[in-house]
This record gives sequence, structure tokens and C-alpha cells, in this order.
Amino acid sequence: MYEGPVQDLIDELGRLPGVGPKSAQRIAFHLLATEAADIERLQQALQKVKEGVVFCDVCGNVSAETTCRICRDPKRDLSLVCVVEEPKDVQAIERTREFKGRYHVLGGALDPLSGVGPDQLRIRQLLNRIGTAVNGVDISEVIIATDPNTEGEATATYLVRMLRDFPGLTVTRLASGLPMGGDLEFADELTLGRALSGRRSM
Repeated sequence: MYEGPVQDLIDELGRLPGVGPKSAQRIAFHLLATEAADIERLQQALQKVKEGVVFCDVCGNVSAETTCRICRDPKRDLSLVCVVEEPKDVQAIERTREFKGRYHVLGGALDPLSGVGPDQLRIRQLLNRIGTAVNGVDISEVIIATDPNTEGEATATYLVRMLRDFPGLTVTRLASGLPMGGDLEFADELTLGRALSGRRSM
């Protein structure tokens, strides 16, 4: 334990996701040795995040304006919506350059043990979007791209149940399988089973 502000800083850094006690200590001492101008830039960036970042009215992604750049893009396919848990998932899919539709960010996944139910997520907004045509275009496909873990699967199952009654709507789930460069012997049973059931002809 360190005294005063140093320990306070270590404690606050340790509360960040993915930052353990050792990493928090390393970051704290790095900041102590950093120039005052660099610290000021960091403070300004943190302040701007709290004051200047808003969530898109349409999809829930982080944005500098009330509508994000993806929802404003006229080249996007209005009939396709990819449902993700967090804004970081939007960036992951965008990096593939494969998806040309729009997104819907839920703001998390169903997790009853942590008190996260359907009302805490942006599910109602998704249902409203599907029932409303944009520029005369109806949503024809919803791609569920929640994480392949217990919470993500529970969320996907719940969404499928909610969406199956919309006429003419196709609901799909991201395929999951083996990573490139991996060995079969190291794949877990669930991943290998999904790869088998999701096989395609060549």
C-alpha cells in the first residue's frame, strides 16, 4: 500500500476492466513520471468523453452527433440490421469490410444474475425499428451478432423469440467455428460442434 494520492490513483485504475493490481500500479507510476502537458491532454480527453460523446438516436452507437456516421451514410443497405452488444462490436464488424447494412447496439447482454433484463437493453427500440420503414425500405433481415458466450446466447435466443412473429423478416445468427491457423485438437467441443453443423459446400 502506498500513501495518499498514489494509492487513490492505483485504486481507481484498478477498477477499470482488464486492469489488475499490477497493471494499475505500473500505469500509476508511469503517469507520475509523465510530463505535465501529457497529463493535461489525458485529462482533456477524459473530460471530452464525458461531455462530448452521445449515443446515436437510431442505433445506439457512440457518436459525436445525434445520428452516427453509419446511420447517416446513404450508401448503407437499410434492409439489413446487425444487432451487437456494445459499440466496440460495431468496430470489429466494420474492420471486416463485409457488412454494408446498419447496426443496432443493445448496450449489453441479458444477465439475470447481474440484474440485466430485457428492459435494461435497447430491445424495445429494435422492435420499433423493425416495424418502421425508413425511406420506404423495410428491414428484411436481422443478423444477431451477440457474443458466443452464455449471456450472448441467452440474448440471441430471446431476440429470436421476439422477432419470429414479424412477417417477412429473416433472422440469422453469425456463424461460429474454428479460427484460422488453429488446430482441431485444441478446439473445444462446442466450437467444433458448431463448425460441423455450420459446414458449407465447396
